[in-house]
Amino acid sequence: MITIDKLCYNSKLRYENAGEKFAFAVITLCICVMSRSISVACIVLAATGILTVYKGGIPASRYIKYLTAPLAFLLLSTIAIMFQVSRTPLDLFAIPVGGWYITSSTDSFHYAVQLILTALGAVSCLYFLSFTTPMPDILEVLRKLHVPALMIELMLLIYRFIFVLLHVASSISISQDCRLGNKDYKTALKSFGMLGSVLMVRAVGRSNRLYDAMEARCYDGRIRVLSESRPPKKKVICWIAAFDTVLFLFAVWRRWLI
Repeated sequence: MITIDKLCYNSKLRYENAGEKFAFAVITLCICVMSRSISVACIVLAATGILTVYKGGIPASRYIKYLTAPLAFLLLSTIAIMFQVSRTPLDLFAIPVGGWYITSSTDSFHYAVQLILTALGAVSCLYFLSFTTPMPDILEVLRKLHVPALMIELMLLIYRFIFVLLHVASSISISQDCRLGNKDYKTALKSFGMLGSVLMVRAVGRSNRLYDAMEARCYDGRIRVLSESRPPKKKVICWIAAFDTVLFLFAVWRRWLI
């Protein structure tokens, strides 16, 4: 079981209604992305962080650690927006390099910060859902929303094979370490290539055996998974509706009236 699943099943919000959590995460994410506002993104980050860490009981260090991964990617991807190489210095700062300047403008820097915070706000909504709702519950919500059965089954099979492939890759990696397969950079590259090729072969073999097992159990094109039914709470629905309504009105005010 991967770490996110362990945290999810130990969350204090684990037994709350999955539909409520799904609706809150998706609606809040849509408002955050459509508004593209720094203030809205900060509100979303704060709200989802409080719910995930304080209400859900997820360790703050773990939550921040998971947020640093998309943050690092976003910083690297927005370098081209923040900084420019030009012969003309811009208004924010300019570092002379020969006859050129490494420079940035206030507008481009503001746009980069806006992009980073909006993306982080969207990711925090998905983290809230991932850290508090197990995958079978999410799939049950999608089934109730009449998502095509084929898509749901593919998601379930892909989710299952993540654990299978991680286990196989971990076993192969431990075997390579025991045989000094990573003693230097050249050997490590060779070992990594061998790991990928073996993993591909074993994944195909596992998928064939899985399909044979499903056929032996009268597979008729649908995978049925038991799900727990928890009634929604009116109080929680009212809180979600109130928060997202206020957030939407605030986003509209920030975007069109200021």
